[in-house]
Amino acid sequence: MRRNLQSGGKLRPVDLARAHGLSTQAVRNYEAAGIIPAAARTPHGYRTYTPLHAQALRAFLALVPGHGHQRATSIMQTINRGATEDALQIIDESHAQLLDDRRTLQAVEAALHDLSPVPQERGDTFVGPLARRLGIRPATLRKWERAGLVQPRRDPQTGYRVYSAADVRDVLLIHQLRRGGYLLEQIAPLIVQVRSAGGVAPLESMLRDWHARLSARSRAMLSGAAALDAYLGCRPAPEDGPSSGATVSSATNPTQPPHSSR
Repeated sequence: MRRNLQSGGKLRPVDLARAHGLSTQAVRNYEAAGIIPAAARTPHGYRTYTPLHAQALRAFLALVPGHGHQRATSIMQTINRGATEDALQIIDESHAQLLDDRRTLQAVEAALHDLSPVPQERGDTFVGPLARRLGIRPATLRKWERAGLVQPRRDPQTGYRVYSAADVRDVLLIHQLRRGGYLLEQIAPLIVQVRSAGGVAPLESMLRDWHARLSARSRAMLSGAAALDAYLGCRPAPEDGPSSGATVSSATNPTQPPHSSR
C-alpha cells in the first residue's frame, strides 16, 4: 500500500541534515545530484523538505555500504527520474558482481588448496604462452615482475623470460588475487609467504577477512533493499502523473529562482 509523504509535514534543511548526521551542504549536494527529489521553495526561496525526502535520504545512505557510492547514486538518480525498472537492473548488476566476487574467492581458495613446493624440472614456459593462458597481456606480466612479485630467469641464448613451474604457480596466484581486488603492494608479502611456506597457512587470515567483507557487503545489500523498498512504497503511484520523475520536478516552485545557499 502506497503512502504519499509529500504533504506529510515540512522539514528544514537543518532538520533533514541532523536526523541523518549530515551537514546541510551535504543535503543540498544530494539534491543537486538528483539523489533526493527536488525541494519545494517558500515565497522567499528557502528550501522545504518533506518526509518523502527523508525516506529518499535513508534509502541512499543504506544503499552505499552494499553497492558503493557511485552505484547507489545511479540507483537513486534513476528512480527519481521515474525509471524504476532501470534502477532495478542496476541493482541486479550489483548482485551479479557480488556473486562473481564470491566465485573469485572460491577460485583463489582452489588455487591455494594444493600449493606446495614445485620442483624446477617440471617444465618451463615463456611469457607469451603464459599470458595467453591467463587471458592477459605480456606487459602485465612484465609489470608484475617490476613490482617484484615474480622473478623469471632469462634464457642465456635469446634473453627471453623463462617461467619455471614455481613461477607459474605464483603468477596464477597473483592473477586470482588481482581479480579479487587486491593491490600489488598487498599481494607482494603474500607471495613471499607462499614461497617460503609452500602452503596456504599464512594466507588463512586473509581469506577469512575476504569472506567477512563479502558477507558484510551481502548483508548491507539486504538493508539497502529494505530501505529502498520503503522509499518506493512512499512515492506517488504512476497514475498520479506521467511519471514519478514529473513529481520530482513539480516539487520545485517555478516562480522562484534557485537559491543554492538556502
